[in-house]
Formats: sequence, C-alpha cells, structure tokens
Amino acid sequence: MKLQCDVEVANRMLPTIGLKSRGRGTRAVLSIGKHLDKTGQRSNVYLMICTAKDRAGSKYKLKDNIEKFFTKFVEEGKATVRLKEPAVDICLSKADANSLKNFLSVARLAERGSDPGTIPLSKLTPVRAREVEQPKKKLTIVSKKDYPLSSNFPYSLEQLQVSYCKLSRVDMRMLSLKALRKLDLSNNHIKKLPATIGDLSCLSDLVLHNNHLEAFSDALCLSSLQHSLHLLDLSHNRLRALPAHFCRLRELVNLKLDNNELACLPFHVGRLSKLRYLSAAHNRLAALPGDFRKLSLENLDLFGNPFIQPNPLNHTMNLTFPFTLQELSSRAVVKLRIPHGPHLIPAHLCRDLEVAKICDCGNTCISFYIKTAVSVNLHQVSYTVVLVDDMGGTDAPVEQYFCSLSCYLEFLDSSIQRGVR
Repeated sequence: MKLQCDVEVANRMLPTIGLKSRGRGTRAVLSIGKHLDKTGQRSNVYLMICTAKDRAGSKYKLKDNIEKFFTKFVEEGKATVRLKEPAVDICLSKADANSLKNFLSVARLAERGSDPGTIPLSKLTPVRAREVEQPKKKLTIVSKKDYPLSSNFPYSLEQLQVSYCKLSRVDMRMLSLKALRKLDLSNNHIKKLPATIGDLSCLSDLVLHNNHLEAFSDALCLSSLQHSLHLLDLSHNRLRALPAHFCRLRELVNLKLDNNELACLPFHVGRLSKLRYLSAAHNRLAALPGDFRKLSLENLDLFGNPFIQPNPLNHTMNLTFPFTLQELSSRAVVKLRIPHGPHLIPAHLCRDLEVAKICDCGNTCISFYIKTAVSVNLHQVSYTVVLVDDMGGTDAPVEQYFCSLSCYLEFLDSSIQRGVR
C-alpha cells in the first residue's frame, strides 16, 4: 500500500527541551510492507517514509505501536498517526482523500496484527526521484506533439493551458483536476463544451478564445461556476446568442465576447454587478438591452457593431386590449414579488417572468409592451470607453420598454420638449 502526500515527522520530545518542529511538510511517498527485523528471522509490517533527501526511507514498526489516529480533517486530505516508539507524530497533508482513507485502514489492520496475507502490502524499496517531486501546479502545452496521450495530467494542477493542439472536444481527463483554477483551451477546434466543466468548483478563469463554439449551455450557467468564475473569454467563436441564465454567473469581473455573431446581449446583463471589463466588439448588435444601464464598468469595447440610429418614433408595438388574464396575473406576480417556480406554475410561464420588462413608470410588462430605443452615452456605465465607430462616437442605442400607450406618449412628449430646448 502506497500514498503520495506531504509529511512532517514531529518529535513529541522537542518541546521538553525548548525546541519546536518546522510546522510544514515535505513531499513524500509512504509505503506499508513487510520487513525483516534485526535478527533476520521474523518479518514485521512497517511504515516507510521516503523523501527527496531520504529516498532510501525511514521505517516505523506498526504492530501494537500506534497510540492514536487523528482523522478529523481526512476529507481535506489531512491526518496524523501518533506512534508510541519512537515518540513521533506523523502528520500527513495534501493527500487524495480516498487514497488517505484506504491507507489509514491498512495501517489500522497492521497495528492490530492482522494476517499480512489479508493486507495489501507493498515492497519497501527506495523510491525514484520523480515520485517525491513537489506537485506540479502549472502546465503549458502549445504543440500537438507534446500533448499527453498515454499519461494523465498531474492531479495537482492549478493552471492548465492547452493551445494549438487542434482539439475538437474537451479532454475528459482535464475535468478530474479538482484543484484547477485556470483552464486555457484557446486556439483549438472545440465546438461544444461538456456540462461537467461546471464540476470544477475552483475554476476562476476559463479561456476559450479562437475555437468553433456555437453555444454556451444553460447547464454551465447553473453550475458551481456561478460562485467561482471571474474571467470568461469566448472571443473569436461562432456564438449567435447567450443562454437565458447567463447572468447567473454573478462573480464575473472580465467578459470577452469579441468577434462572434451575437445579435443581442443577455437580457439581464445588469445583474452582473461585479463586471468591470466587457468587450463585445465586432458582433451583430443592433441595440443594447435596457438592463445595460445598470452596469458599472472600468473598460468597455463595443466597436464594430451595426448599431441602429435610435428614433423614439420608430417602435415595435405588442399591445392588445384588453390585456389577457395571463398578462395581468404575470404582471401582478412580478410587481408583488410573489414566489414562483416550475414546481408551482408551468415552466414556460417561468421563462416569461424571467424576462419581464420594466417600464419608465416602474411597472412591469411581459408579452404586451411598446419597444423603442434611445441613445445613451456609454460613459454613463464605464470609466473608459473604446469608440463605438470610426466617427469618434461613444453613444449607443439602448432598448426601452413601455407597459402602456399612455406611458409611451408621455415619453414622446418629454423627448420632443428636450429637442425643442
């Protein structure tokens, strides 16, 4: 039985002579196996610890020699084995939790003197240098010939870049790297993202620049990425739209959407309250969602989009009288903040409520409204603004909704008065 982890062997007698242990572990390989005693006649089960400085290893007898196991933090890959002789504490950390549990189970059996034939033992031999190297945290692969086909990625990786390897899909081996904080798969041929990327609970940076992506799934927006993702780079892909729940990624600080085929930004983009850097240059945006005005950015780049020239008189009217019962009840649900969900009402009604529009008067509208666009200076939402067009402008059209004809006429009247002034 073997285990790779960090180990500190702390002598319990040191404090009695005024000394302290170092308090930090060294990368090691622990083995449990049989070894002949000094007489060479009997074999006992020993625990051997091999480090880079001591590859031959130090051995500790296990039978009737363990005073106590400390396993409170075993789920975090930590445990301590207290020996009677010598009086040391073997402190284990940075271990795989399941492997650690199995290792401690074998140590318990050996301590009780169980038949060695029933215990999975290892040969107590010196280790190779690479087995006791410090865990690798960063790996960069920028050539197809360097891509590992027969070996796994180091489990300890926190940063992984795999670029220019012509990957057509995400390698599932990457999705087992639970410590991964940054994943860069730029400059490949990836068309679809697996939902299991959302299981990487530590992932803060996801770079997918220059791939063949056609969609970003709702499942990813509802995964643990909601709580961890700070940077998302989807630039230079083939995205035509972003999912309805995209704005659940509320920890986003930096979002790159340049050079796609986006006809609109997410309806509730204003909910990305932590967003500071947004670039969506060279898309197909005709106007920005009304929620856009809630953003507070440091840098904004919307250059190269075919923005329309806003005219309050140009409008889309989706009004019929009287309003349907469904429209009236939906407006009431939003206005009164009545709890709702797919367990209470049909899923399609939940989706309608998710994109409820807000009128200038503060009321909401669902399926019945008047829509137009108004010009907004982007400096209202961002400290730095890249010019929107070659003419040096920083204005862009923003959608505006009205719940009734009277609200729209009042808006037109105020617009005409401002024009006269």
